[in-house]
Amino acid sequence: MTEFTQGIHGAARKIYENNKGSLLRTLVYTVGHFCIAITVLMLVADVSFMIALTDAIVEPLANTVWYFLLDKFWASKVSSK
Repeated sequence: MTEFTQGIHGAARKIYENNKGSLLRTLVYTVGHFCIAITVLMLVADVSFMIALTDAIVEPLANTVWYFLLDKFWASKVSSK
């Protein structure tokens, strides 16, 4: 492994260790959000699974970023008390 890739792996490990809880909560939220978005599109808009799968990606991903930032802010306020 080169020094560059070792640095990337080290940085990624450090980010993971510092954000373990938020990343896990965000992952669970994202998977649930995808499932809900796909189900709603199939039931309300009466589209096929494949169309719902492709249409239900952008909005949940945007909400995932917002959730992660909100969770990090919330966790920093709660843990500091």
